[in-house]
Amino acid sequence: MALPRLQLFEFNDAAWAPAVLRDTLVEALSRAIRWGSLMDGLVAPLARCLDAAGTSKVLDLAAGAGGPAAILSEAMAKRGHDVHFLMSDLFPNVAQWEALRSERLDFVREPVDATNISPTLGEGRVRVIINALHHFPPELARQALRGACENAPGVFIAEGLVRNPLSFAAMAPVGLAALMATPVLAKDRHLSRALISWLSPVALAAAAWDGTVSSMRSYEPSELQEMVAGLEGWTWTSGQYAHSRGFGTGSWFSGTRAR
Repeated sequence: MALPRLQLFEFNDAAWAPAVLRDTLVEALSRAIRWGSLMDGLVAPLARCLDAAGTSKVLDLAAGAGGPAAILSEAMAKRGHDVHFLMSDLFPNVAQWEALRSERLDFVREPVDATNISPTLGEGRVRVIINALHHFPPELARQALRGACENAPGVFIAEGLVRNPLSFAAMAPVGLAALMATPVLAKDRHLSRALISWLSPVALAAAAWDGTVSSMRSYEPSELQEMVAGLEGWTWTSGQYAHSRGFGTGSWFSGTRAR
C-alpha cells in the first residue's frame, strides 16, 4: 500500500529561502544527476515513447535550470537516439539555458504555461516533465498533465524518486559529493556558498530535507492514470528504473496518441 502523498515545502522552490541556498541546491542536484548517471535508465522508455509517437522532437515543460534536459539529451545521443529537446518554463531561465544550448538542445524565451500550450509551439513534439511534476499540488498537476496532452503525439513524465522516505538515501553519496563541490565549481558567490556548505550545516540539512520531501511529494503511476482518465485515443504505460548503482529507484509514466 502506497504511503500518502505530502505536499510539504522544499527550500529550492521557496521564495523566502535565500537565493544562494536555492541556487546551490539546484546546482548540486544537477551535478548529482550527471555524476550518478541518474538519467540513463530513462533513455529506453523515452525512446519507445518517441518511436510510438512517430517523432524525434521533445518539448520539455517546467525545465527549470535545464539540468535534466541537458543530461537526458546527452544520454540519448550517446545511445544513438537523435532527439531534439526544446526547453520551456513558466519562468524561463534564459541565462542558464544559453550556456546549455547545443545542436540537440534549444529553448523558448517566452513563458510557457504547461496547462495551456500553444498549438504552434507544441506541434509534433512529445511533451516531457522531468523531476518537476512533484512540485505541483494535485489539481495543478492534473491541469498540467492534461494540458500537456492537448494536440500532443505523446507525453512522458519521469521522477528520480519514488514515494518512500528512504528513496533519497540511495543518492546520498553522489549527492553529498556534488554539494561539497559546488562552492568550487560554481561560477559565482564562492564565499557564501562555502559558508553554507562547508562552514555550517545549512546546505546539507536543506538538501536532506528537500530530497526526502521530493520523494514524499512524488506521484504514483496509478494517480497519474486517474488524472488522464477519460482522454480518448491514448495508450498509457508506466514503469520503474534503477539508478545509483542499483540502490535507487525512479519512475516513469508514458502515453501516446493513436495515429
